Amino acid sequence: MEEILQRFAALAAPAESPDSSLSAALLPAAAPAAPFSPTGNGRGATEDRRPLPASAASAFSSSAAPAQTARSNGTTRADDETPADLFVALIDCLRPRDADDTESARRSLQALCFLLGERPALRAGMRSAIRELSQSHRHSELYAASGILPNTGFFSEAFRRIGHKLLPDVPDPGLLRSVLRRVFHRPDDFRWVSGAGEDAWLHVVDALRFGEDAAALPSATPPRAHSEMQHSLRVVSTWIAALGSEPELLRLIPSLADAATAQSHQSPFIAQNGELLAYLDRLASGPSGEGLAADADDRHLRVLLDQCRDVIARVRRRAARQGASIRLTYHLQRLEQLIGRAEQLLDIVTVWHADPSGHSAQAPIVRLFMQRVADECQRDALRPHWRQNVELLSLRVTENAGHHGEHYITETRGEYLAMARSAMIGGFIIAFMACIKLVLAKAGMPPATGALAFCLNYGLGFCLIHILHGAVATKQPAMTANAIAARISQSGGKVRDIEALTALIASTVRSQIVAILGNIGVAIPLAAFLAIAFVTVTGTPLADADKSMHLLEEQSLIKSGAVFYAAIAGVCLFLAGLISGYFDNYAAYNRIPERLLQLAWPRRLLGEARMQRVARYIGDNLGALAGNLTFGFLLGGTTIIGVLFGLPLDIRHVAFSSAFIGIATVGTGFAPDAWTLVWAVLGVVAIGTANLLVSFALALNVALRARQVSDAQWRLIGASLARHLARQPRDFFLPPKARAPHET
Repeated sequence: MEEILQRFAALAAPAESPDSSLSAALLPAAAPAAPFSPTGNGRGATEDRRPLPASAASAFSSSAAPAQTARSNGTTRADDETPADLFVALIDCLRPRDADDTESARRSLQALCFLLGERPALRAGMRSAIRELSQSHRHSELYAASGILPNTGFFSEAFRRIGHKLLPDVPDPGLLRSVLRRVFHRPDDFRWVSGAGEDAWLHVVDALRFGEDAAALPSATPPRAHSEMQHSLRVVSTWIAALGSEPELLRLIPSLADAATAQSHQSPFIAQNGELLAYLDRLASGPSGEGLAADADDRHLRVLLDQCRDVIARVRRRAARQGASIRLTYHLQRLEQLIGRAEQLLDIVTVWHADPSGHSAQAPIVRLFMQRVADECQRDALRPHWRQNVELLSLRVTENAGHHGEHYITETRGEYLAMARSAMIGGFIIAFMACIKLVLAKAGMPPATGALAFCLNYGLGFCLIHILHGAVATKQPAMTANAIAARISQSGGKVRDIEALTALIASTVRSQIVAILGNIGVAIPLAAFLAIAFVTVTGTPLADADKSMHLLEEQSLIKSGAVFYAAIAGVCLFLAGLISGYFDNYAAYNRIPERLLQLAWPRRLLGEARMQRVARYIGDNLGALAGNLTFGFLLGGTTIIGVLFGLPLDIRHVAFSSAFIGIATVGTGFAPDAWTLVWAVLGVVAIGTANLLVSFALALNVALRARQVSDAQWRLIGASLARHLARQPRDFFLPPKARAPHET
């Protein structure tokens, strides 16, 4: 490390410019400091500076030559060596082997502080390198654009990041941003930079002692970093004003487009831009080193930025009711980033104006440095980009599913019995769907035609179940998980809410059980009856003895991959739930019912009143119909995909598997092999469990992530759930007892 610092000194040896204060560079000048002793205790940057531990000091002093300047010991630098090259070498020396080893990073920074504090020539050389970088590179892109989503759109930015991962971008050598990117060139550098802590980097600033040259700085010369930050503030403010006037926002809050009148205020997005320009003019005209008058400070500007945040919150609330889009979520994410950046730069500019020495601005600038390192290290990361921008859309999609999921949770005995009736309707139709599938399989159609026929059989059958207000048990978890997640996010860790949520989960479990029993209880006997009717009418069995044994073995727990195939069906159930929520959001966002009412020929054909009902039904049920149809196509198409690609893909659905057992029992003359039948029944139990658990777990995970529910809340509900199961196990299986009239 000392050799690298000596190269810094050699770089500055030809000429020491008097303007070497930190305020002429990226960081502001510090007040003259006493001899420095670094500390890694995580306390304030300017207090409790205890001597460097002997182990850390000896690591760099025992092998170092006696203190000499770069010129006195003959240290030279290559003619083409630049300050950026030296900082690359220095960070390579400071970087720990493991990016998460923050203790090693702090020790390395302590050692750097020790050397800088003991060797005046070394810290002078490093100050000179910082000054040269500051004067020879443009700053504004680093302050205004780094870490901010570009105005290209979600998918364009995603493709850009993928493309730059495959083929890296060529940096502009004239940008300070490119220097930072080159110095911290590893994608995980931000972890040790942030992990070392703000105090450790503040100690490095103190150790450089920029105040040593402050006396030679012309007081009337404005620092370049200060003027660059003011310029960046203007750019950021202009972007906020433009983005706040996007049609996506005006659609949800039309008043943003109104001009200011005596009765209404101007859009805060536009107003903040005018206020910022006026504020910077006041700074330019006022004397440095003095605070602004109360009527000329930045308080009004900060109020306007807070109002911008309030508008964003209103947009999110309205989007939850009226639908969201990827473009809207991208705009909101970018707006929040820009507002945060404007406040961050405003903090620095205001403090810097009041204290031209820059000592008071050290902490916010170090925070700016650490955040920009993180932004540049993750500039091409795809996962954070996806996670940040789909959050609102995921929330909207899962909330739609959650609203439907509440209908699948029975709280009272009457609702429990109604769920049983709905499940029986579902089982009734599923028995017919299972028989139709076997008839289609016997038709000898080409593979693609047969797959399409299976898809339509499943999809139209599930849609019919929905239209007739039936229930398919395995479709419930993907819906109820979202309703549970919404309650979890609303509980806030309060015990009374957690207890209520535990009762909700118990209600959900018993609702699942009665739905499965309703499906199976009707599907098995009705499928057997239909098989008997088929052979009576046609003279040929729906499934002969060999086919019947094959059907039983396909459901067997030990003779087939039934559990794995059931897990695939669980994934299909989860995807169908997401698609259902997506189309509900699509119908709300695109105002499908209102647009349908704009069509003239259906109104003439159906009449105004009937068309109103049709439009309302489509608006309320488009997601459910799309989800059911999609689920049918997923079930029918999985097998043909496995055949085409030679993959072991198939599906097992508990309701259909149970119906096939009924058909197979008839096909074997009501005398199937006993153990084959037992393993098939156990297989159906395992299939139902896998269907439910996989779809429920996936849906709950997405819903929790969309609502940013913490692990602590989940642990609380888990403990409460275990207590409830131990105290009142009946709640998980049976409906509540009917209350007497005087108890209601």
